[in-house]
Amino acid sequence: MDYTYAEQKDSDVVIYGVRHFELAQTLDCGQAFRWREVTPGEYSGIAHGRRLDVVLSEEKIMLKEVSVKDFESIWKNYLDLSRDYDELKTVFSTCEGVLREAIEFSPGLRLMRQDVWETLISFILSQNSNIPRIKKMIECLCECFGEKLACGGYAFPSAEVLAKLSADELAPVRCGYRAAYIIDAARRVANGKFDPTTLEKLSSAEIKQALLEIHGVGPKVADCVLLYGFGRTECYPVDVWIKRVMTEFYPNGFPIEIKEHAGIAQQFLFHYARTIV
Repeated sequence: MDYTYAEQKDSDVVIYGVRHFELAQTLDCGQAFRWREVTPGEYSGIAHGRRLDVVLSEEKIMLKEVSVKDFESIWKNYLDLSRDYDELKTVFSTCEGVLREAIEFSPGLRLMRQDVWETLISFILSQNSNIPRIKKMIECLCECFGEKLACGGYAFPSAEVLAKLSADELAPVRCGYRAAYIIDAARRVANGKFDPTTLEKLSSAEIKQALLEIHGVGPKVADCVLLYGFGRTECYPVDVWIKRVMTEFYPNGFPIEIKEHAGIAQQFLFHYARTIV
């Protein structure tokens, strides 16, 4: 666990002794798209139907307007604070190649555990696009079809809402051919053909097969959902950046020592490759 303890301070939760965590490296590295920097050291975002304001100062995090109960049940898992990154990085350090450089470049990066439904639609929208455009499409999708939150902003729209839409009704999102993919995914979730709760109990291979049955979901998007949504850290998506890194440094795949957490290694490498290489 990469923090010492959490306590209630008026309406906020303060988490002490936080290690291996930086806001920008975690919240703005291409794994989630609904976060923005408010001021240096403070980010605001929406996840799990709630708005969250996060402030990082030295070795403590403040989660504004959050109870300890909600931290324990939602945000601790979302921010991956239960994982021991000291142990993880020790294992990764045995791996030759660029991985050690990637970890040194972003030592505060953590793998977030996100809502499966939101992750599925977000990465369908991510196809053949860049991060700023993905953020704009998701923001528009939420403003047009999500529930307005009392604390400001909009929740991610439900599968039931999107399942009733036509491609023309999705036109304001400017997602082009992806509209048909979104509608198919929404209808499968809404009618129970793709049920994240049931799928959670299955193997990664079985979940991937179910994902690939969704119109427009290929291996890369499926691996994104497995990693960021279902938390299957042995899975890792391969885009142009990771393909280059793997071809040059790991042509035979990741060493067996880190295959269990290859998805986390991939996130360090992805952020490093698109920023530096």
